[in-house]
Amino acid sequence: MKVLKFGGSSVANAKTIDKVIEIINEQSNKQQVYVVVSALGGITDLLLQAGNEASTNDNNYKNTLKTIDERHMETVKGLIPIVSQSAIISKVRSELNKLESICEGIFLLKELSPKTAAVIAGFGELLSSYIIAEAMKVKEIDCSLQDSRAFIITGDQQKVMVDYEETNARINSLHTNNKHKITLFPGFISRTKEGEPSTLGRGGSDFTAAIIAAAINAEELQIWTDVSGMYTANPKLVKQAKPVAHITYQEAMELSHFGAKVIYPPTIHPILEKDIPIVIKNTFDPENNGTLITRELAGSQKAVTGISHIDDIAILSLEGSGMVGIPGFSKRLFETLFLENINVILITQASSEHSICLAIEKSEASKAKAALDSVFEFEISKHKLAPVKIENDIAIIALVGDNMYKHQGLSGKMFSTLGKNNVNIRAIAQGASEKNISVVIEKKDVKKALNILHEQFFEVKTKQLNLFITGVGNVGSKLMEQLSQQKEYLKNKLRLKIRVVAISNSRTMIFDESGIKLSNWEEKLAQGEEANADAFFEKAKEMNLRNSIFVDNTANPNIARVYKKYLAESMAVVTCNKIACADDYVNYEELQELSRKFNAPFLYETNVGAGLPIIDTLNNLIASGDHVHKIQAVLSGSLNFVFNNYKEGVSFHDVVKEAQEQGYTEPDPKIDLSGVDVARKILILARESGRVLELEDIKKEAFLPQESLDTENVPLFFDSLKTNEAHFSNILEKANKESCRLKYVAQYSEEEAKVGLEYIPADHPFYNLEGSDNIVLFYTDRYPKQPLIVKGAGAGADVTASGIFADIIRIGKN
Repeated sequence: MKVLKFGGSSVANAKTIDKVIEIINEQSNKQQVYVVVSALGGITDLLLQAGNEASTNDNNYKNTLKTIDERHMETVKGLIPIVSQSAIISKVRSELNKLESICEGIFLLKELSPKTAAVIAGFGELLSSYIIAEAMKVKEIDCSLQDSRAFIITGDQQKVMVDYEETNARINSLHTNNKHKITLFPGFISRTKEGEPSTLGRGGSDFTAAIIAAAINAEELQIWTDVSGMYTANPKLVKQAKPVAHITYQEAMELSHFGAKVIYPPTIHPILEKDIPIVIKNTFDPENNGTLITRELAGSQKAVTGISHIDDIAILSLEGSGMVGIPGFSKRLFETLFLENINVILITQASSEHSICLAIEKSEASKAKAALDSVFEFEISKHKLAPVKIENDIAIIALVGDNMYKHQGLSGKMFSTLGKNNVNIRAIAQGASEKNISVVIEKKDVKKALNILHEQFFEVKTKQLNLFITGVGNVGSKLMEQLSQQKEYLKNKLRLKIRVVAISNSRTMIFDESGIKLSNWEEKLAQGEEANADAFFEKAKEMNLRNSIFVDNTANPNIARVYKKYLAESMAVVTCNKIACADDYVNYEELQELSRKFNAPFLYETNVGAGLPIIDTLNNLIASGDHVHKIQAVLSGSLNFVFNNYKEGVSFHDVVKEAQEQGYTEPDPKIDLSGVDVARKILILARESGRVLELEDIKKEAFLPQESLDTENVPLFFDSLKTNEAHFSNILEKANKESCRLKYVAQYSEEEAKVGLEYIPADHPFYNLEGSDNIVLFYTDRYPKQPLIVKGAGAGADVTASGIFADIIRIGKN
């Protein structure tokens, strides 16, 4: 004997009910079955809506009743052949007329009592069970329809207190003489001992099935729904969530209590004592094994079985010296809530007894505060207690697993994972059995919290990074190519899944939480909304994704000013934009402090040497206890390219133009040639070495004529280069006469920092520096005479993009 329960999604319409009947018939051919059905999907909500509308004199209740009527008529007409419809439609209409009369009475009286609400709510199951029974009869399937109200007896209309002795006796009396292959019951509805209508609470159809299964000692209770079992997390919020094959009663109770909608929490209690297995099955994938729920599991088990959550929670906080060491305080507190019929979901109290925190349903918060403020009125008036404080828009996340107590560090791993992603924990609760660790967080963080915890505890260590990219010119477009090219390598070798979720250029911006396809991002961006740096940040904040990284591929000072906002939201920042780190020292230090405070990486390796690990090398030296005395460097790949290619017979203008066209310079080459760019780079290295310097402290020895420095735009700058060709020819001629090469050198020592064009002799390490290469010499305590040298390509969109890519990967691997 098996008991089968089908939820609202399984009996939503004629098409789904046909599937249900097929499943029932197949199982009844093997053995006798009892079946419990819910109302048609969404009907119970509509019934209660109609009642509430009527009670507030809202005529819209008639439209709601019309919708209910249409849903049932459509179902009858879709299930029953025309020749058999008349009597069934007549019966359904008769019941709906009764419903309409009740609602008219509520409308006139402007009152909806608990008794009347129970009557209204029960119409859904009564109608669906009747329609399904008639549909089976039309198909010549042996089926007996029973009224659950004749069997399930409760003690109260409002509190679900089942009289099991009376209920079991009535069900067994039916079962003893029942010869039908299929016995069908409406779920949810019941009756008090006095004969008044009552219900088993929302989700009560599961409870109905469990009560029947326990009463008849069923072989198995099957709960059929629209998912293939209980999942490791809510699959609507966590795409990577997967069904759990086998869990215990205790785990199922914990998960269902904390929001898992697949099973109604009280369902497990009636059958726990009888050791009846529960199977969660999918009506739309009946071959799937689903989830088996039993008392114990065979074999090994993961530490965490599932992650669940409850939305729409409020936190009540009581604080004050008036509760410290006072016997009976907690009794008064919880007794007050009990008398108000308010369920406490979570409790946490400081060991000092100075404060206590309770989680309850948001809808009951005001009532709870009023009751508690009244009970503790004397203590509040004497300032021994503060008035009850309410915090709304709160949620609870719970890790659940019978084996959690066997694994060390789970709490720490949970808290650190949330903390790294700026999810603030407001309260914590953990039972001594260690089957559940619950944390209270803000509701807005639920999706992010579920995903990062699921990633931590259930997924193969593949870390998902979400990129918000601004700037898709030379460097940015190359980065997009590299991300696309390396996608599979990162996933298979480094266990990193990188999604670009937002892109912006100077004109438009686009967002897609599921990831922007890198094959057609340019087309999408062209159709995007108007770009705005602040709006881009606000959208990133609103999306609230785990492991978020803001990537700046621009040289825009307005973009650099927004970094602080990202870091303060625990979003990492990766940038090749030197402006932020070369800004006033106080701003530079504030960025570093925000990065530390909010555990948000701030990486800017490309600020100095494009793809070269210059800053990383310097930081490693300092972190290991070395001390930097001097840095000599050629830090401008663009200037190195220019002077390596500036020879007799070639104009300086043409060489600079070629450098710009090949992407070696900034869009405005004057930034490079004026020395400002190199000055920023040596300033950053000086600051990373521990020196407090400002940009104006860097001595800049300009080689450009003043006329070129004073130009107002790029075309005028290039015109000035042509005009002053003789000036540049003289510099080149002097270098040739002295058998030297021209290099734009940056130097930092404990005495000074400077940049300028120098004549490099043949025996100097800089002499043979080719193309657009950079070179840095570090003189330190450990390298006093023979410096540590970092050398390689220091300009170009490809290498700069690879440097940004490397910083992104560095974040992902941490």
